[in-house]
Amino acid sequence: MKISEARQLYNTQIRAYREQQVILSKQKKELEDKMNSVTDGKTIYANEAAILELTIKAVDEKQNEYQDYMDKLLAQWSSTANMVSAEQQGEAMEDYVEDLGKIMEVARRLMKGGIVPASDEKKLMEYSMELYQAAKNMGALAMQKEKEEYDSLWGDEEETEYEDPIEVADNTEAFANGPAIVDVTDTIASVEITE
Repeated sequence: MKISEARQLYNTQIRAYREQQVILSKQKKELEDKMNSVTDGKTIYANEAAILELTIKAVDEKQNEYQDYMDKLLAQWSSTANMVSAEQQGEAMEDYVEDLGKIMEVARRLMKGGIVPASDEKKLMEYSMELYQAAKNMGALAMQKEKEEYDSLWGDEEETEYEDPIEVADNTEAFANGPAIVDVTDTIASVEITE
């Protein structure tokens, strides 16, 4: 099961159990009021109170089981998204360093009086107008009889497209199967009192 599917499924379960916890809390309060309003109320309603306490405990335990799994699932989702993002940042940094080396090589070629493609000159200008002007000025002073002509250092580059880290994390397989999905009404029905 993909993380996004598991998150949706278990969020629904957690929400249902929380709603039931609110209902059970109200029932407990009402029962306590009944117990306090009648003489011998604790004895009269003891069985009902015990069943209600066991029901609350069962619902709480199951909701906590789902919440624990969801916390682990979110940790996996977060680490996956962060890992993809870090990889992309590393690749972008490598590309930047490579481009910086090419820009410096263009500047060096211009300083020697060489002829470089206009697209390479443009990249140097975009990087630093001052460096470009200094390279052109030094190139003009270079005493070369024959100017060397260079091919572009960038060639036919394609734009790098990166995957969305959130999408990758959502589509990653969950680390483990989660707890069995049990409807809250089934959890309540499973509570029995033994005398």
